[in-house]
Amino acid sequence: MTWMPDLDPQPGDAGACDLIDMVIVPRARDLGGFEVRRALPSPKRQMVGPFIFFDQMGPAEFLHTGGIDVRPHPHIGLATVTYLFEGEIHHRDSLGSELAIHPGDLNWMTAGSGIVHSEREDPARKAMARKLFGIQSWVALPKDKEEQSPVFEHVGRGDLPMLRDDGVSVRVIAGELYGARSPVATASETIYADVSLEPGRRFPVDATHEERGIFTVSGTVEISGERFEAGQLLVFRPGDRITVTAEGPGAARFLILGGEPMDGPRHIWWNFVSSSKERIEQAKEDWKRMRFDTVPGDAEDFIPLPGA
Repeated sequence: MTWMPDLDPQPGDAGACDLIDMVIVPRARDLGGFEVRRALPSPKRQMVGPFIFFDQMGPAEFLHTGGIDVRPHPHIGLATVTYLFEGEIHHRDSLGSELAIHPGDLNWMTAGSGIVHSEREDPARKAMARKLFGIQSWVALPKDKEEQSPVFEHVGRGDLPMLRDDGVSVRVIAGELYGARSPVATASETIYADVSLEPGRRFPVDATHEERGIFTVSGTVEISGERFEAGQLLVFRPGDRITVTAEGPGAARFLILGGEPMDGPRHIWWNFVSSSKERIEQAKEDWKRMRFDTVPGDAEDFIPLPGA
């Protein structure tokens, strides 16, 4: 018995232009010696479901220098979501959490009313050649949960549901997909999944969630006769099941993301997200005057408020 539903019939399928609302090519951003590619927010789209920020880190290879070294900094009104394909990042936060994030793990940190964290590499790892490739995303919190107490949740790759079927493998990172649900608690209806397809294999993305898209990680995918290369965010129109096929001689990998539409637009300034401009101004003042909690074991260093 298969967990996958029947695929769409080929005759009469809608063209990709009827199914895809927009294609977003991420913009390169330099974070001080390390380049990321930012898909969200974009000039034409702020969010897909609750996802309001979506950065591709790498793929990069460091030869004894460089790497991730993000000093303590604050967040409000969102949850940070870190998911790696290669490499390792050491996480610390003001709740006292401290651990290494490995490929396939889920790091879900809900900032709520305010949290501070750092993202660095272990000094021993920085002394060797190493690779890093992953996604850092933020999900906005509903208005009634923007000021909740901060929470940190880490789920190892072995505890995230895996679905496999004839050349298709899916890790459910957050939310529910085809009957499998991630153990992580989300503040609103969310879907986030890591899909790998062997050459020629097909995967149906159901219309369960009103807002959804895929981010192409590697390989080439085909949707209704059109090909899309790695490193693009395809935002789908609501209401239609969409079939994604691994095109070409190699395998393909992509992330499904989306969920319930957020309850209104959000203001973003630096690392702060809120439905209220006044709340962001308060967070700026709080960080400037050192009213946030510090990170145990990493309290001596921090990123100053931009422009202060």
